[in-house]
Amino acid sequence: MSSMFNSNVSISISEDDSDDLAGKMRVRVRRKRKKSGFRGRNELAQRFIRKLLRWWPFLLFLPAAGLLVFEASRIGRKPGLVSQKNSGPVVENKSEGNLNRIDPTTRVVGGFRERSSNHDSLLWIISGCLKLLPPEELQHLDIPTDKEPTNPVKRVAYTSENDTPYIEGNITLSQQHMEATRFNLFTGNQTLEQREKSFKVSETASVHCGFYSERGGFKISDEDKNYLQTCKVAVSTCAFGGGDDLYQPIGMSDASLKKVCYVAFWDEITLAAQEAEGHRIGENQFIGKWRIVIVRNLPFRDQRLNGKIPKMLSHRLFPHSRYSIWVDSKSQFRRDPLGVLEALLWRPNSVLAISEHGARSTVYDEAKAVVKKNKATPEEVEVQLSQYRQDGLPEDKRFNGKKALAEASVIVREHTPSTNLFMCLWFNEVVRFTSRDQLSFPYVLWRLKVLKNINMFPVCTRKDLVNSMGHIRKAKPLTN
Repeated sequence: MSSMFNSNVSISISEDDSDDLAGKMRVRVRRKRKKSGFRGRNELAQRFIRKLLRWWPFLLFLPAAGLLVFEASRIGRKPGLVSQKNSGPVVENKSEGNLNRIDPTTRVVGGFRERSSNHDSLLWIISGCLKLLPPEELQHLDIPTDKEPTNPVKRVAYTSENDTPYIEGNITLSQQHMEATRFNLFTGNQTLEQREKSFKVSETASVHCGFYSERGGFKISDEDKNYLQTCKVAVSTCAFGGGDDLYQPIGMSDASLKKVCYVAFWDEITLAAQEAEGHRIGENQFIGKWRIVIVRNLPFRDQRLNGKIPKMLSHRLFPHSRYSIWVDSKSQFRRDPLGVLEALLWRPNSVLAISEHGARSTVYDEAKAVVKKNKATPEEVEVQLSQYRQDGLPEDKRFNGKKALAEASVIVREHTPSTNLFMCLWFNEVVRFTSRDQLSFPYVLWRLKVLKNINMFPVCTRKDLVNSMGHIRKAKPLTN
């Protein structure tokens, strides 16, 4: 049996059979690769990629449109009712999108604005934006004690009626001079010689600075005068001609409320306009946190020029105040005032803080914009620029490494002899030339060499200080 299994068996295969077998083998190999299925999946992927390349802009547009609709719905929401203490009836706020915003201060990181972390021990903002102390430290801030002036200017004497009696003695000449330069019994009749002398620094500086005589105008009641004399720190604004509404300050600490005066100067036109809208002054002369001071007999027909009086001459309106913060009537102040003083004056050892201009850098560029926007006539601007060129004002775009051109809607300052002199000189320039104070600020800064410790803060800091609403309506000019 073993021989049977071990015997060699030969199998003969014809040529035809070998060809058939090879063909079957080839067929089996092709079936094993399954190439047709792979090609189908590859074509499907290529088709998907072609579709994606064709429709990718539309796919990106969908989430962007959804985000835009969401943000628009947030802006359109109306704020609720805000109670006004000491103001009588509760009034409903207008639907301005940024009214009463008190969002955290911001910082710039990698070119993008983002909110400061709530876990930071201090609310520092890098890249120049507002640096406020945290609330628990703001509660314990106090006004620094008086210190001796380190500036060469130790005292400022204001020119009074008795110094220039010729205004009474030559009525015709006085009237002609007033028509040409807008000087009057409120400002005093400053000559070009007196103007030049006022820039010369001495221990006692003598300068025209408004309130020239009792008959000059800008009349306020004795009760209001007594209140203004009690203020050590003042936040002030004004609305003349009924142009703007009154926005309640927000974001202050309880400590600041006890130490800071909030004063809004109105004329009788604004008073009537606000009463027509239901905003009435309470028996204690307040609307919310603002003490309303009614000014009568304004000295200028130009309401913008009347507005420069409380803006630039706060040291004269608040004679015992150490510090003041000016806020344009188109803005809502939204930070703690003592915290702002600490951040913008005390910490950097400055006596004046003012916002840089956001769009331009030089007086001459600003002059072109003023004419283009019809803020002043070309003739008025040319008179001012001719005087500045004659005086040698350079076209420098920087002052101590920062812009010389100021935006000036927020002014924070200490009432020192040097800053008081600066503001008087600045006021006299807007009276003599155009009321566009951006044009005269760099000139006065350049002429008054002794005032160097100025904090020209960037635009982002101003945006952290206030909510800007814009002007509500056009101010009515004086008719008399």
